[in-house]
This record gives sequence, structure tokens and C-alpha cells, in this order.
Amino acid sequence: MASSPSEGYSGGSSSLQNSERDHQQHHVVMDQKKRKRMLSNRESARRSRMKKQQHLDDLVAQANQLNKENNQISTSVEITTHLYLKIETENAIISAQVAELSKRLQSLNEIIHYINSPSCNYLIDEVYEENLFNDCGFMIDSWNSMPVNQPIMASADMLMY
Repeated sequence: MASSPSEGYSGGSSSLQNSERDHQQHHVVMDQKKRKRMLSNRESARRSRMKKQQHLDDLVAQANQLNKENNQISTSVEITTHLYLKIETENAIISAQVAELSKRLQSLNEIIHYINSPSCNYLIDEVYEENLFNDCGFMIDSWNSMPVNQPIMASADMLMY
């Protein structure tokens, strides 16, 4: 069977049509792949933006929490500093009182020592001899029953008031 030239041409035309159709199908498939890739990229970009926004929100929340903690610590430091200064002032007052009371104690102990010394006993006997007895003849303790030879001692309990 012989083929005519027109048949060969029509066969070529059919082949060209097939090729063109294949090209169009390939183009459609490529467009679909391109569209699919674009949608996938858009979705990926959307997820990336959401993730970035979530990270930013987390950082803002963390910054707010740290600011809150910083304010609490600052307040605590201010209160502690105030209490420290108050206690330091009270300590200075108490130290001054201790120094004053120590001076008084030393003076009183010197007086007691002088009274107990032999040179002072002679003066006391002469000056107070007539005043040592009451109307009934009993000896009056001019030091209110306090032993004269006992030194006066200060204690920490005295300073609490």
C-alpha cells in the first residue's frame, strides 16, 4: 500500500497537532505545578510570618514579665535600704547612749572608789557622825542598804528602754 503525499502531509499535521497538544498539556501541567508551588510558597510564608509574630509576642510577654520582676526587686531594694538606714540611725543613737551610760558608770564607780578609800572615810566620819543615828538611836543607812563596796554594772537589758 502506497501512501499519497497528501496522506503523509496529513500524517505530519497530525503529528504536529499531537506535538502541539503535548506541548499544551505540558504547559498546563507546568502551570499547575507552578500554581501549586506558588500556593505552597504562600502557605510557607504565611506560616513563617505567624511563627515570627508568635516569637515576637513571646518576647514582648517576656519583656513585660522581666519589667514586672525588675519593679518588684527595685521596690524591695528601696524598702530594705529604708529599713537599713532606720536601723543604722537607731544603732547610732544606742551607741551614743551606751557611751553616755558608760561615762556615767565610770563616774559612779570613781565616786564609790573614792568613798571606800581611807582618806574619804575620815571625812565621812566627821561630817556625818551626828546624822547617822535616828531619833530611836538606830543607825541610818544613808546609801539605802546598797553595799558601798559593790561597783555599779551596766547590762544590755538596761538599754532596751
